[in-house]
Amino acid sequence: MIEQNFIKTYEDSFKKNWNLPALTDYKGDKSYTYGELAAEIAKIHILFSELGIEKGDRISLVGKNHSSWSILFMATITYGAIIVPILHEFNPESIEHIIDHSESKLAFINSSLWENINKNNINITVFETPSFALLKSSNEKAEETAKSIDKRFNKVFPDGFKKEDIKYAKVDNSEVVCINYTSGTTGYSKGVMITANNFAGNITYAGKLNLLFPGERILAFLPMAHVYGSAFDFLYSLSTGVHITLLGVSPTPQNLINALDEVRPNIIITVPLIFEKIYKKKILPVISQPLVKFLLKIKGIDKLILNKIKNSLIKSLGGNFREVIIGGAALNAEVEAFFYRMRFPFTVGYGMTECAPLIAYDHHNDFIPTSCGSVLKDIMEARIDSTDPENDPGEIQVRGENVMSGYYRNPEATKAAFTNDGWLKTGDLGIMRGSRLFIKGRLKTMILSANGQNIYPEEIESRLNNLPYIADSVVVLRDNKLIALVYPDKEALKSNNISLERLTEIMEDNKGLLNKVVAKYERLSGIEIMEKEFEKTPKKSIKRYLYQ
Repeated sequence: MIEQNFIKTYEDSFKKNWNLPALTDYKGDKSYTYGELAAEIAKIHILFSELGIEKGDRISLVGKNHSSWSILFMATITYGAIIVPILHEFNPESIEHIIDHSESKLAFINSSLWENINKNNINITVFETPSFALLKSSNEKAEETAKSIDKRFNKVFPDGFKKEDIKYAKVDNSEVVCINYTSGTTGYSKGVMITANNFAGNITYAGKLNLLFPGERILAFLPMAHVYGSAFDFLYSLSTGVHITLLGVSPTPQNLINALDEVRPNIIITVPLIFEKIYKKKILPVISQPLVKFLLKIKGIDKLILNKIKNSLIKSLGGNFREVIIGGAALNAEVEAFFYRMRFPFTVGYGMTECAPLIAYDHHNDFIPTSCGSVLKDIMEARIDSTDPENDPGEIQVRGENVMSGYYRNPEATKAAFTNDGWLKTGDLGIMRGSRLFIKGRLKTMILSANGQNIYPEEIESRLNNLPYIADSVVVLRDNKLIALVYPDKEALKSNNISLERLTEIMEDNKGLLNKVVAKYERLSGIEIMEKEFEKTPKKSIKRYLYQ
């Protein structure tokens, strides 16, 4: 058990950082210091109390990154209730199901999402965010309480809200504080029960690394309803006195560049997709030019070119960060190799929702290409289910402080997730050298060829996605032949006026290029062009089960 109490962390942080900026809505009019944030949390606690919410009750929260979302999350866990953050990108039926399955007593939801919800399927009190207007009530006191919350707050704190008024529920680290429903590629959503200890393991480890310091800045553009964004952009940052700017708008490349330039964060936490797009759209066209290709082969001159590219990229990302942490999925191998070659300050971590989320991490100075970091010292353990774990891939299995307590109301899935001796089965295939992990692919996606070779489709797709006019791909086995399903880059096709007939020829050329650089048993027999974009999870991972 982590010694530091998770909830007490925020009592201490809010008092210590009282006058520092805590939350700001990008392009919005809301901004809060740590003291103001604590006061808003106190108001929500009064609301919960008046509505009869008790310790351990579940409260659903649906919406994009916003200061109101942040306040509600913190108010719930510091009250002693259990937060159920629901990704706003889930379809209405999934949102309805999660609210019902989690047995939530109260829900907060953005009005645009509420419009598409079947109200007959929601039988609890629902408030709108960010206004806190009542949308539906199962409690006669709800409307009156919501309207008079400021008056009630002033009555409780007649002399104003002060540091010494911050007194949060006593929540043991062993208790569940969050139920996070997964959005994986298997099509099966489960409620991961995350304890205070799970979150404490993540934030105390990040604290030991000194990733951020009081008064520094971060831009939260990953969805905080997902545990990756929640743990580091949000929970860790608030525990340290960091100023969080919540993007709140679609994280398009232009929106991100503008926001990063304005916020100038001290660290950037992101997913592979962002950097893969930067590489393919901005860097690859430059380094593919014949003259640049030639110069990059000349020792000394190559460093000048790489430094120019690196410095330009750093400037476009705000120019003030110490490190970029990439997680949530595997980074394209070609992209990773280039960024490492130009000594860009990045690292790739590894985790999963069931570990809230971190399993492995290395500082960018220690990062080794193709790895996903070292297992967290004194926090987590890992083993490979293989007779030769350094060379022969097997399932990565973990145990430690960050591992969930199980799946909510799903004992069968909980039992299936663990080995008989208590290790969590990650479903990822990898090897481990020392304490450093190297992921090869997903256990469920590995393809066994006719001659007994293990094929990891993600490795083939990684190469494919950097070839001309390919936006996304999925490699499948049909009649013992490898086929690549490819969704073309529609934007590039349009700008270059590429016809369907010409695209077919290009894909045939791409197949030839790929087959020259992969093992014989990894060669493609064909490429099929998809008319529609692949269906994806909110983390932008392809729902592979739909295309097998």
